Amino acid sequence: MSQLLLVIVVVAAVALVATMLSAKLRKASQSGDATNVGRTAAANGRDAAPQTPADPTSATMSFSAADLDFALMPNADDVLDPAAAMGELRAIDPDPTPVALAAPAAPATPAAPRAPAAAAPNPTSKAAAAPKATPPSTPTQRAATLSGAPAAEGPQKLDPTDVFAKLFDLALGKARPASSVTAGHQEVADATAASLQDAATQERYAPRRPNMLPRVLSASNDDSFSRRDLAALIARDPSLVGNLLKIANSSFYRVTPEPVESVDRAVVLLGTDGIRSLVTAALMQPIFRIGGADFPRFPEVAWEHTFRAANASVPYNFLVEKSDPAAAELLSLVMGLAGIVVFRATIDQYAKHPKLRPDAGIVASLLDAHSATVARRIASSWELSEATIAGLEGQSTSVSKYPTPLGRSLYFGRLVGALAVLRINHVIDDETAQASIPVTTMPEAQRERMWARLTLKSEK
Repeated sequence: MSQLLLVIVVVAAVALVATMLSAKLRKASQSGDATNVGRTAAANGRDAAPQTPADPTSATMSFSAADLDFALMPNADDVLDPAAAMGELRAIDPDPTPVALAAPAAPATPAAPRAPAAAAPNPTSKAAAAPKATPPSTPTQRAATLSGAPAAEGPQKLDPTDVFAKLFDLALGKARPASSVTAGHQEVADATAASLQDAATQERYAPRRPNMLPRVLSASNDDSFSRRDLAALIARDPSLVGNLLKIANSSFYRVTPEPVESVDRAVVLLGTDGIRSLVTAALMQPIFRIGGADFPRFPEVAWEHTFRAANASVPYNFLVEKSDPAAAELLSLVMGLAGIVVFRATIDQYAKHPKLRPDAGIVASLLDAHSATVARRIASSWELSEATIAGLEGQSTSVSKYPTPLGRSLYFGRLVGALAVLRINHVIDDETAQASIPVTTMPEAQRERMWARLTLKSEK
């Protein structure tokens, strides 16, 4: 019996020991797994890098706004036809290489810390290889960027000497190269300069002051002189009436759909200042009607320039210089008449050398060199005041600064008048013409109104 009890005790002891040992081993196993997992996570968080997939094209690529160059993207309103825009791109590069937005990350060396993403640009990215472009500021520039063409920098501004050179080319044609101009042409130039010394007293050249001009100018500046009296004064000269009505019905002056058929109606529609300008132009236009086989366009272009120069000088003088708009207008017309005198004298001298074909360059240089001097002589013979005549001093294509208000008004009118003629004849575009107008304090609305009138094609 005692032996049986001993066996039972031993078996129970063995079972208890086995149970305790099993529990201890299970607890140790769980504790070791947790430790290993913690160590692995810490290592991954400190220096482990994601492994690159075997196939790079299967990687998921991401990008931010900083990776894109939005400066080169046209606005939606600027792209009229997306298909056409893509066609332009394909025409430049039929098989363009795709731009990598972000390359797959390379495996990192475990011992080295992970470098920041911005430390080195991605060499495979075209956007990273070049600095970011300045955003194009206009639709035209953005369209040029899209098509690969160089972006325009805005309308071209012409130098005043270039403006007048283009005007001479329009009126006279292209000058021959200086190397082809012989000594005979210089003799013509010298003889012309000598003949112009007394041109104001030569009946052939001196443009007589229209008899009606002083009375019309006086009446238009006299507040007590009614419009009816002004119309009656104009009606005394039938030839003046016909020319006046023709100009009044031109696109430049006509303000109603109905034609102007009487002087009374012209005075009412145009007002005193308008009718004064119109009468002054009507009195002087016949002087510009000169004929000749050489340079047939000169009379037309000279009149168009003179007419528009006079009508540009008036608003400039009134709004900017605030001196004497009527005098500025008259000086512009006298300057134009002087050009006609110089031209006729030059052609007469060429006629004495039948073997010489008149050269546009010689004529242009004589016009530029002598028109202001001849204009002063004409103004003096017309008994204009010294203050008025002083505005003609030094007027040439190479001078842009003048000491008197009338001188500045005359220059402004001549330059803007030239731009208007070039624009009307499609020598330059409207953007270039307006960009070349001198900067003044004239209000923008008035400047635009002036330009709109100057670029209307008036009837001859």
